[in-house]
Amino acid sequence: MAETMILDSKLKILFEIGLNEKGEPLYKAKTYNNIDKNVTADKLFETAQALGQLSIYPVLGVERTDSFEIVG
Repeated sequence: MAETMILDSKLKILFEIGLNEKGEPLYKAKTYNNIDKNVTADKLFETAQALGQLSIYPVLGVERTDSFEIVG
């Protein structure tokens, strides 16, 4: 039976940085690599909120991206 092994984990925080000339929102993302593979979603969210407080822009979203290897 095949199994998955997590290779890498990333945390991405999305910010709204203003409006363009048409009044549409502009976004910027900050990605943090090499996140601990065993960290919980709650801890990642807390971390993203704490990092977001260091920014002058509001946090719009938090994403986690995991890369896996499938071995058989």
